[in-house]
Formats: sequence, structure tokens, C-alpha cells
Amino acid sequence: MRFFWSSSNQPATPETPQKLRRRSSGMGEISRLLNSQEGLCVLDMGTTSPSNIAFFTGKGHKSYSEDLLCSSLDPALRIQDAAGKSVVDSKKFLEENLVYPNAHFDVVLCWTLPDYMEESLVKPTIDRLWSVMKPGSVLLAFFHTRDAGPDSTCYRYHVTGGDMLEMQEVKFAPPGRPSSEKRSPRLQRVFNNRHIENLFRDFASIKFFLARDNIREVLVVR
Repeated sequence: MRFFWSSSNQPATPETPQKLRRRSSGMGEISRLLNSQEGLCVLDMGTTSPSNIAFFTGKGHKSYSEDLLCSSLDPALRIQDAAGKSVVDSKKFLEENLVYPNAHFDVVLCWTLPDYMEESLVKPTIDRLWSVMKPGSVLLAFFHTRDAGPDSTCYRYHVTGGDMLEMQEVKFAPPGRPSSEKRSPRLQRVFNNRHIENLFRDFASIKFFLARDNIREVLVVR
């Protein structure tokens, strides 16, 4: 696993984030599942996307959103670990987020969340997702490859149908700072295949898709 360390803050840019498009093999498989059944519970891990909500509910599914990356930036969650390093309190984080009954979701869209979350939160979050997913349910996650640099753009993904996604750059203002200082979050690490397999070791199966934009797509079955 390759880690990236924070550099000095760059000035915020005022331009409006542009939307791009990409083809996703993993989303293609998710779409076939969404088209073959009704009444599924879908968890979308990102800022609220009206287009995603409309897409899922339009197919007769229940849509839930959790912006865990933004929630993890809450200064009230920070504690010091045994070495005196400032980390996010994973126990408190999970007391306030992903609070659902066990075996609730049929589909989880995790996107690139593990690459951007603090290390202390990644495995506890995946473990909680395992608990709230139904046996046989599916999770789609995207992981950067080693060719990606620490300043790789963080995107919010919007489902447009089939295997196509719209990508919009994500920007946050640092805690306590005005919204005019929004900037894209920094890539925290790059997982290799072995680390990804270990992250999802409690799941029943895992399938990799290699894309052309320095992204590996991972589809796992609970």
C-alpha cells in the first residue's frame, strides 16, 4: 500500500466543477441487477445526488445517501492515538454514521471512498458495511492504481443508466473555513490488489475490473 502525505494548502479555485463521463464495467453489472428486480435498498456513498435518487426511485428502489468523507472531517471526531498522533475516533464516527439495521441493503455504491478516508476509518467502515448488507448483496468500489498521484481529482459519481457515469469534481472547505475556500480532497493512499482482497476478506467473493483512467473497479458479494 502506498501512502501520500499532505502538502501545503493550495489556493482555492473559483471555477464551477465540470462533469465528465466514464464507462464502468462494474456499474454495468449493478444496472442489470437494478433492472431485474424491484424494491431493492440502495446505499449511495457520497454527497446527495438528486439525479441518483431519481434514477433509483424511478426503478422502484429505495435510495439512501451517506456522505462519509465529509462527515469524517468533523473536528469533534479527532482524538490522539497511543503514539500521540491525531486520528479520527472510529467508534464515535460509526455511532453517528451508517446507523442502519443489520442486513438492510441490497446494493452499496462505495465509489472511491476508501482511497480518500483516513486510515483509521477504512477497515471499520467496510466492516460496518458488511453488517448492514444482506447476504448475497453487492458492493461496488473504485480504487486508484499506482499511476495515480496524490493530487488525483476526487469525483462524485452520478448514475446515468447502463454502464455510464457522470463524474463531478468534489470540493470541501476545511473545517471552520468559509465555503469560498473549497478544495478537492487529497488522495490518502493507493491499495494494491492484496490489500483490497484483505479489506474485503469477510465477503463471499470479489471481482476486479481494470479501467483506463488509473482506476480499478471492484465488485464484491456479501
